Amino acid sequence: MMTDHQDRTPLRVGFILLDQFTLAGFAGMVDALRLAADTGGGSRQIHASWTIMTEDARPCRSSCGAVIAETSPFLDPLSFDYVAVCGGNGYQSGSTYSPSLIAYLQEAMRKRIRLIGICTGTFALAKSNLIGDRTVCVNWNVVDVFQRMFPAVNTRTDMLFVDEGDLITCAGSTAAIDLGLYLISRHCGTDKARQAVRHMILQSSRPAKMPQPHFAAELRGCNDVRVQQAVHFMTQRIDEPPSVDATARYVGVSSRQLERIFHQSVGVTPKAMQLRLRLRYAQWLLLSSHRSIMDIAFDCGFADAAHFSREYRGYFHTRPSDLRKQLKSNRDAVAQNPLFDGSSLPEPSGS
Repeated sequence: MMTDHQDRTPLRVGFILLDQFTLAGFAGMVDALRLAADTGGGSRQIHASWTIMTEDARPCRSSCGAVIAETSPFLDPLSFDYVAVCGGNGYQSGSTYSPSLIAYLQEAMRKRIRLIGICTGTFALAKSNLIGDRTVCVNWNVVDVFQRMFPAVNTRTDMLFVDEGDLITCAGSTAAIDLGLYLISRHCGTDKARQAVRHMILQSSRPAKMPQPHFAAELRGCNDVRVQQAVHFMTQRIDEPPSVDATARYVGVSSRQLERIFHQSVGVTPKAMQLRLRLRYAQWLLLSSHRSIMDIAFDCGFADAAHFSREYRGYFHTRPSDLRKQLKSNRDAVAQNPLFDGSSLPEPSGS
């Protein structure tokens, strides 16, 4: 997979695919590189280059079943500026993290090659004892497992990716596109990043600190499977909130029992938890999209914008319109820069 350009391109990335890797995360980042590397949507590795590696150059199956058949074995880390580990559904399998993989990642770190964890690729970095006191970004959907496996590691689920200098970790899925654009801008220039943005039919690159649409914080420390199942059911029905009775039936308990286990596990009623989930998702939509407040209200199960605004202010102590005014002020200041890093975006204030 090496090319004639690989030894002199401004950005060189070696991708390691792990068994059952998430296709969206890998494809999003590598395609951002591809579209920045050449003109006219070509795929020559001129301004950026990439190599796809697996252990012993074996074909690798993604979590959706698609197979990447043509790969390289692990190459000298000095061939790259970054080595990116693409994980997926195999993150809890011990066989995913072979001694040769761990040795290769440790070698890359010794040679001062920056490492990237995409999706659950961060598990491989933690297994290799390479994180230390750095903070890592973990997808909200797997953070509980990650914290159980690596309790000493500092984790964040409120960002798309975290850059610690020699180690970058990314929530995966579409956030890998944003990380790719971030690296392209750094190494190849903002013009190449804008080129990729246009080809991918994106409005802009999202900043690293854009929050994930996550719900993990609501269940931190909760080990009751029934509560976890109930919250999962609620998150799938954000736009049409189920009744407490329907949620109890989904879990397989009575409504009274559901109320009791929620109080014991998370200290709030199922109805209060449901409202909190809807408001947090609404906040994410306000921060990450240009959709109207009315549309967001409907998508989060509120009857109208006024009802939404009252509930939002009661929880976040500010109105949706006030948050949008802050965002507009920031966007106006950087209207000519679609790769704005978001450094002055307001942090979510809910607790």
